[in-house]
Amino acid sequence: MQELAPIAFISGDGDVRVNFGVFAGRDATPAEIDDLARAILADQPSVTIVAEQRYVVDRTTEASVHQIRIEVGDGDPEALLGHAERWAEACVAERHAEISEA
Repeated sequence: MQELAPIAFISGDGDVRVNFGVFAGRDATPAEIDDLARAILADQPSVTIVAEQRYVVDRTTEASVHQIRIEVGDGDPEALLGHAERWAEACVAERHAEISEA
């Protein structure tokens, strides 16, 4: 059985990434991103959050996913990871779109 990707993880560059579209089946709303920023600002003086559409393509496969990237800077990625996981899980629980095979 194939294991799902984590909902959030620390990337090789030290930023926190959230596989939002994989779990929610939709893009994060601006209001949801504002909620994430407020949660992080409780512990950090500033934050940069990037909502991006990522495309991974090779000769046999094509995938597109909505991902949130939290630029850590001088912050603690482990602390931000916890915020990101709780935020993403709450967003998915509140509203998600069913994903269908095309």
